[in-house]
Amino acid sequence: MPPLLSVRDLSVVFPTRRGPVRAVDGLSFDVPRGGTLGIVGESGSGKSVTSMAVMGLHTGAEVSGSVVLDGQELTRLRERELNRLRGRRMAMVFQDPLSSLHPYYTVGEQIAEHHRVHFGSRRRVARERAVEALAEVGIPEPRRRAGEYPHQFSGGMRQRVMIATALVCEPDLLIADEPTTALDVTVQAQILDLIARVQQDRGLGVVLITHDLGVVARVAHEVLVMYGGRAVEQAPVDALFAAPAHPYTQGLLDSLPRLDDPADTPLRAIPGSPPSLLAPAPGCAFAPRCARARDRCREERPVLSGPADHPTACHFPAYEGVAS
Repeated sequence: MPPLLSVRDLSVVFPTRRGPVRAVDGLSFDVPRGGTLGIVGESGSGKSVTSMAVMGLHTGAEVSGSVVLDGQELTRLRERELNRLRGRRMAMVFQDPLSSLHPYYTVGEQIAEHHRVHFGSRRRVARERAVEALAEVGIPEPRRRAGEYPHQFSGGMRQRVMIATALVCEPDLLIADEPTTALDVTVQAQILDLIARVQQDRGLGVVLITHDLGVVARVAHEVLVMYGGRAVEQAPVDALFAAPAHPYTQGLLDSLPRLDDPADTPLRAIPGSPPSLLAPAPGCAFAPRCARARDRCREERPVLSGPADHPTACHFPAYEGVAS
């Protein structure tokens, strides 16, 4: 069965006064129906830029490559054609729900607007569908709360409203960009369980963008690790956590706190800083921060290669924990 979403050789370049910034460089991945792809990496690695490119939301950027949703190429569509797909076939949950919701309209009105735009439904019908959507995402007293404003909701409840807004038109693809940022762990777990439940009920394809590997381990089926705008490793979630092949992935895992560490054990940080995307190095972007780097790493850029189910962009990957 062909994937729901297929991205091939995606590149996003922003023109600046100091020169072009290649925020995403030759990225490829698939998302199957009912599957969850977790995209992880530090801030500035290109995760959110990738999601915006899939949705066709970049203005003033040069976007190249192929983005195919259910057999339809999106990069060649006009804005009006994309508007018919956004919210209907593909939807996005943004990082900050408070800035994504309009403060002057009730949450019910904002959810209902999506239904009216895409289905041409009457105001009363759309309003009822908005109430149903709020109930589906676990908001108590949905009819009353549909008449309230975003500032009257807690952070976790606002995130539920954003998910209800994204799902009210029953899209095939959901992109969740840091959906649990700034939420406490209890609310975070509720939001993740909510996404997983809706996915199971509807067969959604989900792209989950996060810097939190704990979130990825909980809900993702496949993991794509990004660094400096490029993919450096991709594998099923169990394989990646059991045997990370790229030193950057290993560094991300090592930086997580462990329950078996003594209480005063400091967190293991990756030394150095992410690379400049204005003047990318000729070799591996991670080489300046990598303890395993050799001359070849600094001179020759690695390509994503290796086993088909676990490719890695590293000249000296450590498959099964043994350096080659």
